[in-house]
Amino acid sequence: MNKRNAVIFLLIIAVVGMLTYSSFYGLNLGKFELVPVKDDIKLGLDLEGGVFVVLEAQTDLTGEDLKEKMIEAKSIISERVDGLGVTQPVIVIEGDKRIRIELPGIKNTQDALDMIGKTAKLEFTDPQGNVVLTGENVRKSKMGFDQYKKPAVDLQFDKDGAKKFAELTKILSTKSTDEERVIPIILDGKPISVPVLQRGLIISDGKAQITGKFTVDEASNLATLIRAGALPLEMKEMESSVIGPTLGLESLDKSVYAAGIGLIGIFLFMIIMYRIPGFIADIALTIFILLVLGSMILMKASLTLPGIAGLILSIGMAVDANVVIFERIKEELRAGKTIRSAVDAGFKRAIKTVMDANITTLIAGIVLFYFGTGPIKGFAVTLVIGIIASLITAVFVTKYLLKLIISLNITKNNKLYGA
Repeated sequence: MNKRNAVIFLLIIAVVGMLTYSSFYGLNLGKFELVPVKDDIKLGLDLEGGVFVVLEAQTDLTGEDLKEKMIEAKSIISERVDGLGVTQPVIVIEGDKRIRIELPGIKNTQDALDMIGKTAKLEFTDPQGNVVLTGENVRKSKMGFDQYKKPAVDLQFDKDGAKKFAELTKILSTKSTDEERVIPIILDGKPISVPVLQRGLIISDGKAQITGKFTVDEASNLATLIRAGALPLEMKEMESSVIGPTLGLESLDKSVYAAGIGLIGIFLFMIIMYRIPGFIADIALTIFILLVLGSMILMKASLTLPGIAGLILSIGMAVDANVVIFERIKEELRAGKTIRSAVDAGFKRAIKTVMDANITTLIAGIVLFYFGTGPIKGFAVTLVIGIIASLITAVFVTKYLLKLIISLNITKNNKLYGA
């Protein structure tokens, strides 16, 4: 027996076992703490409950003009939703004119609907908090560059706004301290910028520039927020619904229970049918599941009921890949080859079939993700992650573990390899 390989094999078993345990119950390793998957994974609207709303733009705009306005509307809605304290909202543009908003975990649904649909209130105030201008006076707001070629925000007011702004800057320009020359910009009661007027500067042409230590993204975002005096398009609520968590959680519990029963059945089936390779496949499948769940946590992807379906389907793909490989190995063993040669030949013969099946499904998953929305996208995410993990575990992990256990020379009985 190769002692080094035996140690490696046992070490892999121990690590997989530890990670499996921690995925259920968590694990504390001093400075490192692994929390249970259920506490770390992001749940979708159908599992956690909440609100979803579909808004449709009422406009005749088309092409790039419509696309620009929709992106602007989405940005404004995102800003409003952030104010609700929703930690993991989903806000996506569906088709050309629709925006879908999912707010998992939100309790006060009516407040959410009111906040999403209302017109934002943008105000420019003097240092005492008196409103001088509103969003209606903003004619243009866009990202630009200052005299030092650094990102800035260029503003242009309408005629009435230019007059009011000139009066304000005339008064503030004589003040001596920065605190006395600030012009807070307030959106929905929340300051989004507090620029300070340069001493002695009077802006009478209605054109102002906000400078500072902006990045390009920060300047663009601020320009967008200032334009958010109102949604750039009239939005009509086409669909909305409140989803209770009870239905989702019950479905989750049933799905997890069913998946657990199914996995136990699969593990037993693989061991009964393929003995040692079946045991190796069970380890690889466990690694596969850990990879999928870990990837979803790292990517902060939402687990939805369709996502669970995608996960179960990808488990089926992973099992199928192992079955194809092991059947080829059995054929090679029956043909009289040694175990080591049969494994090499079996993998070589099966690899094309496994790759073809997984790649075609992977393409389908990518298409669903690109064109799908909501639950379809959730299904596609877990399916794509699952297929990639399936290829990694079936082609590399299973092969490595199988060769590792063969090197231990535990037995040369072909029946223990399913033949």
